Amino acid sequence: MSDSRFWRMIWSAVAWTSLGLGLIGVFLPILPTTPFLILAAFGFARSNERIHKWLIEHPQFGPPIADWEKYGAISTRAKITAVATMAFVFMISVLIGLSWKLLLIQGLCLGGAALFILTRKAPPYE
Repeated sequence: MSDSRFWRMIWSAVAWTSLGLGLIGVFLPILPTTPFLILAAFGFARSNERIHKWLIEHPQFGPPIADWEKYGAISTRAKITAVATMAFVFMISVLIGLSWKLLLIQGLCLGGAALFILTRKAPPYE
């Protein structure tokens, strides 16, 4: 197997897995959608141009991917949704009584993700 075929297979696996997780995230609020779709677009750009084109032209999934690819930006609505979801998940963790060690780990991870999201600029059309 050639080296480029191997990498196309790897990128295809990453892309399909990310697309699946992103689609699950549409219905499951504790799983983020946009980061997985951006990763899927990245993987499909390296493995399957037809699927990549479908994804970036999709009326629902395409705009956040385009914002990221063109501007490195996340819309204000997506930022609010993501951070609110993270806060909700953390609140549930507190309410069900997770240990302080797990809460600390979860808080650090969610806090780091929220910080990254909130420090991205908004698209210029907002």
